[in-house]
Amino acid sequence: MAVTDRDAPSLYLDRIRRELTRYGMRERMPAEWSLRRRLLVKTYGTVAPIVMRINPFGERKRDLGLDWPAEAETMIGMQRLTSLQHCVETVLADDIPGDLVECGVWRGGAAILMRAVLSAYEDKTRCVWLADSFEGVPLPDPANESPGLLAKINKLLVPEIYAGILAVPETEVRANFERYGLLDDQVRFLPGWFKDTLPNAPIDRIAVLRLDGDLYDSTMESLDALYPRLSPRGFCIIDDYALPGCRQAVTDYRAKHDVSAEIVDIDGLGALWRK
Repeated sequence: MAVTDRDAPSLYLDRIRRELTRYGMRERMPAEWSLRRRLLVKTYGTVAPIVMRINPFGERKRDLGLDWPAEAETMIGMQRLTSLQHCVETVLADDIPGDLVECGVWRGGAAILMRAVLSAYEDKTRCVWLADSFEGVPLPDPANESPGLLAKINKLLVPEIYAGILAVPETEVRANFERYGLLDDQVRFLPGWFKDTLPNAPIDRIAVLRLDGDLYDSTMESLDALYPRLSPRGFCIIDDYALPGCRQAVTDYRAKHDVSAEIVDIDGLGALWRK
């Protein structure tokens, strides 16, 4: 069967999603990773022969974003990535005004996909904004987070989360965009803590708002600053909705501002609604 022009965006974006997640591929843990960091990926990702520095993963874990990839540009999994693509395609088809924003970008994979969708459909009017400290996530407020999460952070994860796995420099994220040929003036960076950068961010209207800040405070700061700029019928995506602190922030914000739009589950972990 011949490939038509209509098929081209779908084929391109399917390949982008698979490459961003390394879906069905093997990953080799970087040689410079410490043994402790490899153990973290093994413990919270997949059982793997560390001595070989090879991290084979089950497709189910990568489908749902249940592991910490060694090389992939995103850890959100194929289902949430596919849902994100659908959201961006929908706002393009429905002509919902505004840019595409991600708060908490890690290696940039979700934002790369959003830029790829704009490229696939030749949209030159919108920007993709990446808001991140590029230094990891702030220390959680014990009053707003679950005891289970705090216990994990305090016992095992602090050195790696704040100095390693979640702290990805802006230069590395830019390099990942360049690897896919998608770094241009439609990609904008907002480096710094959300409380400092988001309230005065030079973003007028938003069509897709994706929040991936993990914690109560990060989620609330993002909603406070940016949700009022989300266009009617735009999408608000909460990557960490399964985490108690993040879910509580969403509940508190929606109650305070009388947001009644139905929350739709994506994969048991992330959720979204249309404004």
